[in-house]
Amino acid sequence: MGQCTEKLKQNLAAVFDDDLHTRQWHNVVDYLIIGMILLSTLEIFLSTFDIHPTLRRVLMWIDITTLVFFTIEVSLRIWVAPMVNPAYKGWKGRLRYCFSFHGFIDVVSTYPFYLQWLFPFPIGWMKVLRMSRTVRLFRVSRYMKSWRLLTDAIHEKRRELFISMQFLLIVTFILSLILFYSEHDVQPEVYDNGFASVLWAFAQYIGDPGGFAETPPVTVMGRMVACAVGLLGIAIVAVPAGILGSGFTEAIEKENQKEKLVENSAKLVKAFERKLDRPTGYQAVPFFRTLADIQSRLHMTCDEMIEAVENTPGFRLINLGSTIPTDRMPHDRLAIEHFTLNRTYGQMIDRNSRITIVSPSSIIDATVGIFSYYLAKFGGFNYISRELGDTIPYRSFYTVPDNPTEEQKEYNADLSRLMDREGAWGLTILVASGANEPEYDTSFHFSTGNAKGDETVGGEKSLIRDTATFNRFYNDLSATLKDEYGYTSDHDRYHNTSGAKLWPRRIALCPDSNNIMLRIAWKAMLWDGRRLQIAHTIAEAICRDILGTDMPAPHPDLSKKSFGFTDYTS
Repeated sequence: MGQCTEKLKQNLAAVFDDDLHTRQWHNVVDYLIIGMILLSTLEIFLSTFDIHPTLRRVLMWIDITTLVFFTIEVSLRIWVAPMVNPAYKGWKGRLRYCFSFHGFIDVVSTYPFYLQWLFPFPIGWMKVLRMSRTVRLFRVSRYMKSWRLLTDAIHEKRRELFISMQFLLIVTFILSLILFYSEHDVQPEVYDNGFASVLWAFAQYIGDPGGFAETPPVTVMGRMVACAVGLLGIAIVAVPAGILGSGFTEAIEKENQKEKLVENSAKLVKAFERKLDRPTGYQAVPFFRTLADIQSRLHMTCDEMIEAVENTPGFRLINLGSTIPTDRMPHDRLAIEHFTLNRTYGQMIDRNSRITIVSPSSIIDATVGIFSYYLAKFGGFNYISRELGDTIPYRSFYTVPDNPTEEQKEYNADLSRLMDREGAWGLTILVASGANEPEYDTSFHFSTGNAKGDETVGGEKSLIRDTATFNRFYNDLSATLKDEYGYTSDHDRYHNTSGAKLWPRRIALCPDSNNIMLRIAWKAMLWDGRRLQIAHTIAEAICRDILGTDMPAPHPDLSKKSFGFTDYTS
C-alpha cells in the first residue's frame, strides 16, 4: 500500500511540474488547468454585467465547478509538494509551500470561499472573498516563460535595486529637511514640521493622490529643492527600470544559453552512439571521444563541449596523455568519457551474483570504469564504481580512511551488501603502467593481500580463503592472456596490498569471501583494439574457474544500436 501511495505521489508530481513540453497526457492536464483558470476569470468578468437570470445560473454552476476543480487540484499539489521539493517535507514543509508565491496564490484563490458557508460574514467581507477569486489569473504565471524571466531578472538584480532605492530614499529625505528649513518661516501653516516636508516630497513620486502637494514652495531654495525632487521623481522610475531592463536582458541571454546547453547536451549523448566492436561482435559504447573528433562531427566549439560536459550528468573530461608513462613524454590529449549514475558516488548494479566487479577509482583513471562495466555485464556480475567526487585533492575508494565522506559511507555500505554473500568473490580493477608509474615486464598484475614481492597464496594477510580456486583461475587466465593476446601476468610481484586500510580489511564482508586486486596496463585496457574481447576473456575465466558455470547468454542490450548506456542496470 505504501509503495502504491509513493508511486501515485511521484506520478502526480510529474503531472504538476508546470512544464508544457513534457509527455502528451501531462500537457493535457496542464492545459486543462489553464483552461479552467481562464473560464473562472471569464465567469467573474461576465458576472459584473446585468445579465439574464438563466445565464447567471449558468455562471453560478461554472463558479461551483471551477471551485471544486481547483480545491481538488490545490489539495493534491500540497500533498505531493515534498516530491517536487524536499524542503516541503512534513506538515511544516507543506505549510512553507502554502506561503511560497505560487502556493499562496493557490490557497488564497481557493479555500477562503468555503468560509462563507461556515461563518455569517457581513456584505463587505463577502465582496472581499469574491474579489479574491480574480487572483486565480496569477496562477497562469507558473506556465508563462515571460513571467519566469521577469522574476529571474528581479532576483538577479535585487541587490542593485535595493542599493538604488536606498540612495534615492536617503537623498529624498535630506532634500525634504532642506525644504522644511527653507519654507517653514514663510509658510509655517503648511510646513509646520519635518513630516509635512517629507510627505510633500514623497507625494511627488506617486502623483499626489491625497492633495498633499497643492501648496508649492515659494522660496528660491525651496523651488530648487522642488526641482531636485522632480528630477529624483524621474530617477526613482528610470533607475529601477534600467536595472530591471538590464536584468531582463541578462535573463533572456541565460535562457538562450540554457536552451543551447540542452541542445549541446543532446549532441553530446549522440556522440556516444554505440559502435560495432568487431572482435566481440557486440554494439558497445565508445571508451572515449576526443574533443577534436566531436568538434569535427558535431560542429561544437571547445567551450560548448566543456560547458556541456560540466552540465550533463554522466560525462567528464579525461586526459589520454595520463595513460602513457611520463618517460615517453606523452602529449596531453583531451577527450570525453561517458558513464552512468544511480548513486551519489557513481553507480551500483546488483545482479544477485557471487562475483562483484569493483572499480574504486573510475573518477580519476581514464576508461577503467567502462572496461569494468563491460566485464561485469559480459559475465552477469555485480558492479560498483566510484564515478563522482573531488579530483583535487583526490582520495581513491580503494582504501577506507578513518573518517570517510558520506559518499564513501554509502559506497562502503553497498559494497558490503554485495560482498556479504556465501562464497563471494570481489575483483577490484585498477590500472598500471601509466603517468608516473613505471612500465613493468608484465601487463596483468594480480594481488592477493601480500607485501610486494611475496608471491605466496594464502598467507596471514592474504585476502584469499579458497587458494585452490584462485590458483586455478590465475593459472588458466594467465595462460589464455599470453596465448591469445601476448600479455604476461604476475601476482604480488610489483604491488603491495598488505595495508591495513585496504577496503576488504575495513568493511564488513562474508567470512569466506575472497578478494583479488587486478591491475591492468593501460596498453591492454585502453589502447588495444581487443580490449572488450580481453574483458570478455576475463569474464569467461571467472565463470569457468570460480563459479564453475558457462558464460551467460549475451544481454540483448549488447546487440542494440543505440546511444550511451540504456538499460544499464540489468
